[in-house]
Amino acid sequence: MAIRPAALRMGDTIGIVTLGSPLEPETIRTRIAYLQGMGFNVVLGRHVFDQNGYLAGTAQERAEDLMGMFADPRVKMILPVRGGVGVEGILPFLDYGFIRDHPKLLSGYSDITVLLNALYRFAGVIALHSLLLLDFRPETPAYNFEQFFSATSSLAAPRPIANPPEMPPLVGRGTGTVCGPIVGGNLTSFVGSLGTPFEADTRGKILLLEETHEPVNTVYRYVEQLRLAGKFRDCLGIVMGECTNCIDAYGKTYQNLIDEVIAPLGKPLVTGLASGHGTYKAAIPIGACVLMDADNGRLTLMEPAVTA
Repeated sequence: MAIRPAALRMGDTIGIVTLGSPLEPETIRTRIAYLQGMGFNVVLGRHVFDQNGYLAGTAQERAEDLMGMFADPRVKMILPVRGGVGVEGILPFLDYGFIRDHPKLLSGYSDITVLLNALYRFAGVIALHSLLLLDFRPETPAYNFEQFFSATSSLAAPRPIANPPEMPPLVGRGTGTVCGPIVGGNLTSFVGSLGTPFEADTRGKILLLEETHEPVNTVYRYVEQLRLAGKFRDCLGIVMGECTNCIDAYGKTYQNLIDEVIAPLGKPLVTGLASGHGTYKAAIPIGACVLMDADNGRLTLMEPAVTA
């Protein structure tokens, strides 16, 4: 069974780190102020404001910031400022044994996907496919905060995973019901880890995929790479999230890709989950057990992401 970090409570301290691409300093400060206005204390990694092209400091520096947050007894939760690129570079510098012995909540999506899955696979710790620091602003939908704080604070289970009323409901594409830990996240980042020591293990898992700003023919290429790597063969079921701002290509849509490539795999399939890069972001605990009813389009979280 995966390790559940301690729940987040109002007044706790959140550690802010930049693990991939940089974010404008003023944006970071504004988002931190919003977080503090919610009632949380904040500590910053040494390299939060570093900028070196498309990266924020060296891989070693970013990894040291992250490990520092796991070692800091004040910090209850770790919140990266954004994803971008470069998160994969920190993975060899992390001490997964130490993380296992000092588990803490960590939330993110986009390129943070590779870290979420590595924390689960190598440290056995549940991590949250949910908000980044950049999402803490007045414009963020209430649904996103409700999802985030339910996942980080509630011990209630089972709990349905469902889209907000503003979105179409999940669609079940058959066949049957399966139950297992959920892994995955951003498709580009997930594919980028293939062939490395840090690729996710989908054996006996439910696989979640979402994407953003890619033409459908590129999404097809990534999906085919996952298929050839055995990731669909090994998984129990597939959850296809949104392809946010993805571009139709050669007369084909993202829905066509699901119909023509994913559905014929014959795996239990649910589509349309709002999570990751879309406006609405369901909170998905990577490594937690999920019951997937592919006939009726239902996902149910069977255990809390946190412990008291």
